[in-house]
Amino acid sequence: MTMPWPVEPMMASTGDLPSDGGKWGLELKWDGVRVLSHVSADGARAVGRRGGEVTSRYPELSALADLLPDHDVVLDGEVVAFQEGRPSFERLQRRMHVQRPDPRLIREVPVRYVVFDVLFLDGHVLYDVPYADRRSVLAELDLAGTGPVEVPPYLHGGDRLQVEELLSFTREQQMEGLLAKRLDSPYRPGRRVDFWRKVKNFMTREIVICGWKPGKGRREGGVGSLLLGEYDMKGRLGFVGHVGTGFSDRVLDELYETLWPLRRPTSPYDEPVPREFARDAQWVEPRLVGEVAYSARTRDGRLRFPSWRGLRDDKDPLEVTSEQ
Repeated sequence: MTMPWPVEPMMASTGDLPSDGGKWGLELKWDGVRVLSHVSADGARAVGRRGGEVTSRYPELSALADLLPDHDVVLDGEVVAFQEGRPSFERLQRRMHVQRPDPRLIREVPVRYVVFDVLFLDGHVLYDVPYADRRSVLAELDLAGTGPVEVPPYLHGGDRLQVEELLSFTREQQMEGLLAKRLDSPYRPGRRVDFWRKVKNFMTREIVICGWKPGKGRREGGVGSLLLGEYDMKGRLGFVGHVGTGFSDRVLDELYETLWPLRRPTSPYDEPVPREFARDAQWVEPRLVGEVAYSARTRDGRLRFPSWRGLRDDKDPLEVTSEQ
């Protein structure tokens, strides 16, 4: 059969831990960026969630060609940067926006490709093969622990004690949580499905950057906080709050440089912004997507206690909706 390429990844819905655990497999939720790779005799190629080429961003993935010299294969996984043994999305920020990293940056911020699915192998499309069988095929490729590539095992969800221990581990390590995947589930490219579930320890979401409030004190002359937005189902851009925590000084400087060329004289929102946020605001074109962690949402849709996590250039602003 013809190899599918590029492939849009299948996405998980957010939900609770399944009660019928014996029908599910559990994986750690890796705090990285989604990358699909095609490995053949011509080498390794990689695309992000939106189909854009990212091969040059992550030259570590070239190792796949040496690891799979006799195969034509499409893999699904995440590129992850680790800090003190834990995935660090903040650290990954230094790599994910650099088209061609120099050797020094690669040494300072190495990444690993965490592979969790195989979609095509040597002439066979595996979309309709159950998840558990795809994982068996992946295990037979013998990629685990080789160079910058790893294939972590999944945990069978029927052992409740082990499941609780794994959840406790993710909380202690301040990791995002788990992914629950039905053992009999197919792969449906480009769809968000409920037979893959994100079980989160804390809530995160994408937001559209619509402007900034000037900094004060040591932040004077730069970005003090970012003004956040999301689209409703009619395509109107609404205000969901602001974020002023979670930034390092370097991140604030980089954001200022990135946002400055996007300035505009009027608000990009399709509704009035509360006066205390509109006062002295510097508006920008709503072209950039970021990610925040937050505790809850208020009745009027504002994010409570948001904390900045980083930019997401693998997301389209129009995808950032209230139905996220």
